[in-house]
Amino acid sequence: MTTVPDHSPFSSPFSGEGPSIGIALSHGFTGSPHSLRSWAQSFADAGFAVRMPLLPGHGTTWQELSRSRWPQWHDAMDAAYLELESECDLVFAAGLSMGGALALRIAATRPVAGAIVVNPGLVIDDRRAPLAGVLKLVLKSTPAIANDIRKQGVDEGAYPRTPVAAAHELNKMFKDTVRLLPRITAPVRVFRSTVDHVVSDTSITALRRGLIHAPLQLTRLDNSYHVATLDHDADQIFSGSVDFIRSVVTDGHHGSADSATASQKGATDE
Repeated sequence: MTTVPDHSPFSSPFSGEGPSIGIALSHGFTGSPHSLRSWAQSFADAGFAVRMPLLPGHGTTWQELSRSRWPQWHDAMDAAYLELESECDLVFAAGLSMGGALALRIAATRPVAGAIVVNPGLVIDDRRAPLAGVLKLVLKSTPAIANDIRKQGVDEGAYPRTPVAAAHELNKMFKDTVRLLPRITAPVRVFRSTVDHVVSDTSITALRRGLIHAPLQLTRLDNSYHVATLDHDADQIFSGSVDFIRSVVTDGHHGSADSATASQKGATDE
């Protein structure tokens, strides 16, 4: 039985004890909240407030995505953060793929307590990427990048085509986000699939180089592809994310001076 993708936003109030914690969560390029709904629910089950918007141009048609611009995606994630900031003591940013880049942007521009990213995209390796601004005038779309999932029978509900104009916007956002990485001081937790057919290790290298003032903890996922939040290692991501948040809150190193002194020398791989 095939499950119909649920593209709707996700929102949940804080229901835990102690300091109130919020999670601003973002899905990836051409995808929707469907790919992260179980992750969002795991945060809600832990008592955290959650806001996961449907990014502009997503969850409808790839033609609509082709008309959107990357600042709109950022603004949607930023609005989720600001809503949580008004309600919570501490706010974390999290995301998958392009959503990971958006989470890192929020971490660079807002006083987040920490960031959690799954297979974050920061670099497009396709040699056509620099030409996308011209190609979009003659080529409207390319084959989909969806459903890079090792687990059989799972559909992330992403678009069947990738709009070239939106890919051009994505490339611009990635470059601007890499520029902002040195501003991040809050701890960053990365979950990285050992096999990923969408985002290469070039993005992880860019992340390591850019986080010169933030501690980085990286966990390898050996049984998942790109959309790891729907794959075999999903439970590891969910429990590891909650553990990370609780450890940051307990240690009190959320964007503090202690965090700012940490560098890539302190980065760890699990």
